[in-house]
Order: sequence, then structure tokens, then C-alpha cells
Amino acid sequence: MLQYIVRRILMMIPTLFAISVVTFIIIQLPPGDFFTTYIANLSAMGESVDQTMVEAIKKEYGFGEPIYIQYGKWIFKIITQGDFGKSFQRGQPVADLIGDRLALTVVLSLFSLLITWIIAFPIGIYSAVRQYSIGDYIFTFLGFVGLAIPSFLLALVLMYIGFKYFNQSVGGLFSPQYTDAPWNLDKVLDLLSHLWIPTIIIALEGTAGLIRVMRANLLDELHKPYYTTAKAKGLSEFQALIQYPVRVALNPWISSVGWILPGLVSGATIISVVLNLPTTGPMQLQALLNQDMYLAGAFVLLLSVLTVIGTLLSDILLAWIDPRIRYQ
Repeated sequence: MLQYIVRRILMMIPTLFAISVVTFIIIQLPPGDFFTTYIANLSAMGESVDQTMVEAIKKEYGFGEPIYIQYGKWIFKIITQGDFGKSFQRGQPVADLIGDRLALTVVLSLFSLLITWIIAFPIGIYSAVRQYSIGDYIFTFLGFVGLAIPSFLLALVLMYIGFKYFNQSVGGLFSPQYTDAPWNLDKVLDLLSHLWIPTIIIALEGTAGLIRVMRANLLDELHKPYYTTAKAKGLSEFQALIQYPVRVALNPWISSVGWILPGLVSGATIISVVLNLPTTGPMQLQALLNQDMYLAGAFVLLLSVLTVIGTLLSDILLAWIDPRIRYQ
């Protein structure tokens, strides 16, 4: 097992290098660049352009030079200094911009993930054990409704309910008076009071699918001989259920760990845009639309690296939870 982990970590090095190359090529693919768009917009509004500043920035980041030289400068700064470059649109270092919103994104995603698991896990088990019961039909119907309703529509409905019936400011994660205020207990409580709308929306979106996955996988295991043998040896139905078939049915959940880490950083972009949340999702979207290449590239690279790390963690957890899996 240890040799497998070491091999996988060593394999991650060329994988991450390839990811960085592909990421840089992708952000270079759209025609033109940020400066072309920026100059065109200023000219359209009749404003003057400081060509000296533009040329200085282009020289600093290697614009006009071959793409491999631009890539070399970009990746060298990331490795040696942790410098992802500068956001041309916002005029700030990319690392500072991402860091400002990363904490709120992780908090929102973790709350949503915990609620998703707390709801989906017992309901999925119940639906499998009580197959074709009234409760199973009800949860199946609710699951299909959750999959069918667009998340942005649900966001608009909950915003209306929150404003009309709870007299709460909708949109964002803070009330206006706390948006730029320093962190204190009141601001934390205000954040928690605003978390419920985006948390419910994101959780419902993931819960419906996980219920179906848990139900389907557990149904496959309930009729296998090892479960019958476990009960015949004297284990109660609940003990046998949790110790054997549920443990095996968890494999798809563990496999999804590879997507959890990047999901914690990217957040739900569409929901964040609709609710005007100060998370990383809207910033990433704006960076892509405005061809803010270093900000967009940092997001793409970060999400790709987290996916690779998450995949490694999911493989290790699978080997630990399921004794049938062995890595030679």
C-alpha cells in the first residue's frame, strides 16, 4: 500500500506539469488578449490609453514573445515565489484575490456538503431497505423533483420567500452594514443567517442524485449471500446492514472525493451569480469572459491540481474501506 501511494505521488509530478501546460495553452486560445479588449473599450468611450503602461506590463509578462517563454515565466514564478501573476482587470495579485474569497467559498461548500450527506445517507438506506414502500415512493418522487428543478430557479424562489416572509436582505452572504466591517461575533452570526438559502439550494441539488446512487448500490448488495450469512451468524439486522452491505455501497461516495476538493474551491458558480455571493465562482466566470488570463489560469490550474489530489485520496480511502481492493 505504501509503495502504491509513493508511486502515485511520483506520477503526479509529470501529470501536474502536463496540466500546467494544457492550462496555459487553453487560456491563450481565445483570439486577442485582455489589453486588446481593454484598449478597444477605452477608445469606444473616448478615453485615452496609457500606451507606456500597457507596453511595460506586456514586457514584464512576455507578451509578444513565443508562448513557451511566456509559459516559462508564468510557471517559474508560481514554483519559486507562489506568484500566479497579476489580474489585469482588477490590478491586484491573483493570489490575494483568490485568497479573499476562498475562505467564504470553502465554508459555504462544506456546509452544503455536510447537509447533503446527512440527508442523503439515511434516506438512501431507508429507500433500499424499504423498497417499494410508501416512504420509498415519496423520497423517490422528491428526488426526481430535486433533479428536475433548475438550481437558479430555486434560488430565485427562496430569495423571494426570505425577503417577503423573513424580512431578510436577499443576495450576498452579509447584510449591507457588515459587508466591509471587520470580523467579529456579530458578523459571523450575520453570515450564518445568510448561509441557509445557498446551502439549501446546493444541498438539494446534490442530495437527490446521491439518494439514487445509495439506493441503487445498496439494493445490489442486500440480496447477496454474505449479508444472509452475517444475519445467520447472529448479528442483528441493523448490525449486519451497517457492517457489510452499507460499507460496500459506500464505494461510489468515496469515489466522489476526487470531485469534492475542486468543488470546495469553485463553489456553485450559477447559484453564486444569481445570489450575488462573494465566492470564487463569479470571479472565475468574469476572468474567463474578460480574458483576464492569469486570474483565469490560476483558477483552472488550482481546480485541476485539487482534482488530482482528490483522486489520490479517494483511491487510498477505497483501499482502506473495501478489503476486496488491493493495489499491487
